[in-house]
Amino acid sequence: MLTLADRLEQVATLRGVLAQHQDLLIQAALKDCAFTHRESALEVETVQERLAGFPEMAATFAPRRPLAGPGQEVALILPYNGSAWLNTAIVSVYLVGNRVRVKFASRGSHIARLTEDLYRPIFGDDIAFDYSSGKDFMARALKDPEIPAICMFGADRHAWQYEAAVRAYQKKFIFEGPGKDPFIVLADADLERAASELAFSKYLYAGQTCTAPERVYVHQWVYDDFVNRFLELSRQVRLGDPGDPATEMGPVISREAIRNIRAQLQDAVAKGGRIALGGAIRGNLVPPTVVVEATQEMLGMQDETFGPVAFLARFRTTEEVIRLARDNRYGLRATIYGQAEAPAVAQALVGQAYCHPVPELQFGVFGTVAVNQPRSESWVGAFVSKAVGGYGYSGWIWEPAGETPRLKQGPKLLSLETSREPE
Repeated sequence: MLTLADRLEQVATLRGVLAQHQDLLIQAALKDCAFTHRESALEVETVQERLAGFPEMAATFAPRRPLAGPGQEVALILPYNGSAWLNTAIVSVYLVGNRVRVKFASRGSHIARLTEDLYRPIFGDDIAFDYSSGKDFMARALKDPEIPAICMFGADRHAWQYEAAVRAYQKKFIFEGPGKDPFIVLADADLERAASELAFSKYLYAGQTCTAPERVYVHQWVYDDFVNRFLELSRQVRLGDPGDPATEMGPVISREAIRNIRAQLQDAVAKGGRIALGGAIRGNLVPPTVVVEATQEMLGMQDETFGPVAFLARFRTTEEVIRLARDNRYGLRATIYGQAEAPAVAQALVGQAYCHPVPELQFGVFGTVAVNQPRSESWVGAFVSKAVGGYGYSGWIWEPAGETPRLKQGPKLLSLETSREPE
């Protein structure tokens, strides 16, 4: 069995290989996800930085033992909205000593084949790639006694259906799910900074990330000013051919997401909202779209949008915006811009630093809360040294504990959750 030092050396080799094959990785992302050349290049650079952070975790990993014993594997099912960053998830599970069986999303076939080609000379059979359907992969992972743990990225409605099987087969099940992240602008916020961050994080990957801000709450005193700033930035986003390095935003790749966006826009208008920008959907191309005078009961303020559509609502008091931010079934991430009351708002919304046992799903708290901090800073080290994940339907862990699985929620590291402390 390889030592931790050996495995870290393998990851260092992988970093170099990813850098050497950056162009191929970008082309695979263009084919499978229609991410722009700019976004795909940024993702390759980011994953190299993340992988470089794993040696800092060596002291934490060294005494731990993998959940997968000799001849066993951890099953990992990955989401469709990712390319290079998925390496971080795979490596996280492997570095603590597990053999890993990886299932990419069906529409990620070019990314999966390329990743397998790059991994095989480095990791051999210790990281295997599976091309069965997602349904068949999960059925096998649940029934196979040589798979003690399953890590799944995806939709909560899909994950929840496995509760009975997880209980029956005594599996550890680690789920990373969606978000409906609030973005809060207080009366004393730096409006230019806040609008700039909202535009960047909202339109990156055409809004197809679980950490994209989706429901925006702006204090009534600065609402009009902020809306005008955000609209101007939204108009500047360059749409076009994803393969053109000058293109800043490409299409939405999921037909289901397109249907949901149409329904959310129709619902918003019917309930008194106004589409101030965009809204004209052509095929899978959704332009930057801004809905103003949004209200809490709208579908766009409750259900995940997963596209370049922002819903902006007014609030009057700090107490009101805390209540509104909490009023959702998802609890992944929240962003706050402001001064005097920002720390108090953050304290009211943030959960515990690491996942913990809960009697039932916890709502109204978030795994990550950023204050006057862009996503590029608050997400540094994600999946490496920074625990990520949330509450409510944004993610959970079922752990074997007799007849009833133990439920845990909050930010987590796949490395720690697929390993254990020595007995």
